[in-house]
Amino acid sequence: MTELDLPKCFWCNKPIKPGELAVKFPCPSCGRITIWRCERCRVLAKPYKCPICGFIGP
Repeated sequence: MTELDLPKCFWCNKPIKPGELAVKFPCPSCGRITIWRCERCRVLAKPYKCPICGFIGP
């Protein structure tokens, strides 16, 4: 798997490698996209925005 194939954190755009303590979940508003967050951005509660519906959260 190359870095191009890896999912990226929605806040910092860092590639999320297998085994990393990251989370993924569907958009809480529309559910049509998978949101990925690296451990650092999740712990710091960095905001994310759904590119489909515009929902902003942590």
